[in-house]
Amino acid sequence: MLIATRSGKINISKEKDTRLVAERLSKLINLGDFILLTGNLGVGKTTFTKYIINSLQRINRQAISEVPSPTFNITNEYQIKKILIKHYDLYRIKNEKELNNLGIQENLKKQITLVEWPEMVKKLKIKNIISLIFKYNKNYTERYLTIISKNKKLINEFK
Repeated sequence: MLIATRSGKINISKEKDTRLVAERLSKLINLGDFILLTGNLGVGKTTFTKYIINSLQRINRQAISEVPSPTFNITNEYQIKKILIKHYDLYRIKNEKELNNLGIQENLKKQITLVEWPEMVKKLKIKNIISLIFKYNKNYTERYLTIISKNKKLINEFK
């Protein structure tokens, strides 16, 4: 059984650095990956997601789309050639019944799933989880990202 491995703290305080890390990650993720984005309000989860999706659109020579937060509609979908991306924001989900109604576990091998506020999802038994943990420093002047995954190749890219 593989255990999760962890990247070092990656400084993403500058938006340019956030974009560069997201673009690197976009080249390493695959269909079936389930990406959990954890962190406080305003720490950069949606911005990071936008850069992942836009990078995949560029790589696949597709028009760059706007990537708004799905806070109110809970999920947004993006079709990038043969890649389906489902972007969830579970901030307003209150219980497992609501979560089950979303179909969040359906067709996981045929898509890339990005989940903001994944606390409810952590109870599900899902493979190919990549955890992205966003944190501020004590003064809220810098932001850091730690990546946790069983995929050693992915983690080694960020050490």
